Amino acid sequence: MNVWGITHRGAVRQQNQDAFSSRTLEDGRVIALVCDGMGGARAGNVASTMAVELFMERFAQAEGAADVEERLRSAAALANEHVFRRSIQEPACAGMGTTLVAVLAGLEEAVFLNEGDSRAYHISGGIIQRVTRDHSVVEDLVQRGELTREQARVHPHRNLITRALGADPELQADCFRRALAPGDAILLCSDGLSNVVEENALLEEVLRGEDDSCCQRLLEAALAQGAPDNVTAVLIRC
Repeated sequence: MNVWGITHRGAVRQQNQDAFSSRTLEDGRVIALVCDGMGGARAGNVASTMAVELFMERFAQAEGAADVEERLRSAAALANEHVFRRSIQEPACAGMGTTLVAVLAGLEEAVFLNEGDSRAYHISGGIIQRVTRDHSVVEDLVQRGELTREQARVHPHRNLITRALGADPELQADCFRRALAPGDAILLCSDGLSNVVEENALLEEVLRGEDDSCCQRLLEAALAQGAPDNVTAVLIRC
């Protein structure tokens, strides 16, 4: 398995409050995550960077754990605890939080965890499918049939999320499992990519191959659409 990643502040924002990390484990599986921070001044950057570092640290400490989902939840819970504690102890960090989408991908199965509206996509057999469900105002409206997917993409409240890591003392993240086959791909991204580049365009770039430049092409696609937010993408190829 191979993994690539990229992050950029976008065309409008002065600071990049996204963060990501990935690692290939000794058994060949790949662990990766993307975080999109929120909060005033530098607080969003603090939240996303803390979450990534703490998640990866705890995940490594739990090596050998039999329950993959519990290993992901434990890593996310530790990050949640520390981000929440700092947000209430430091005035400059008040109200900070971050999205988090993570995956542990092996040759046969991927296990995902998400909190917020950063996304995971599974590309298989020439089809792209979103794995995660956004924790957002517009996603709730879509689920209730009050908005179409097309309307949600341009809705003025599309950036309002209903859950975030560090916003509450207890983590409420969702987990998902997907079977994988050789040639499949997984794309993790912040909403700076998914809000401006349509899924068919994401699929087209992944199917083009040239994996070492795919994330760069995805970034360029977002920049071509104005990239009003930070842009982060991580691609895993089975």
